[in-house]
Amino acid sequence: QVQLVQSGGGLVQAGGSLRLSCAVSGRTSSNTAIGWFRQDLGKEREYVASIRRGTNIPYYADSVKGRFTISRDIAKNTWYLEMSNLKPEDTAVYYCAAGTPILSAISRHEMYNSWGQGTQVTVSP
Repeated sequence: QVQLVQSGGGLVQAGGSLRLSCAVSGRTSSNTAIGWFRQDLGKEREYVASIRRGTNIPYYADSVKGRFTISRDIAKNTWYLEMSNLKPEDTAVYYCAAGTPILSAISRHEMYNSWGQGTQVTVSP
């Protein structure tokens, strides 16, 4: 069982930056992917980005490409989502998740079976 504890988030003006953290504990493997998803009120959960432990190759949704970056601190077993040039439409609850999706399904939230508690990101105009 994998546990994920999130921190970070908050309120920021458009154009600003935030960093989300996801501390991971429990058994993972090189096939484990850490994904970031977001969900705004009344909307479906949306894929943001993900990275596989084994390859360390990041993948991003088109809506955040060039603005968001996944990174990790191996010593702390913590993954980060660095968000810059934030827009009001980035407002949502952000979740990190762990799973072992195949590459073609890496953006599908149902492929992830462990989730963090979520953290609110609000971007004001």
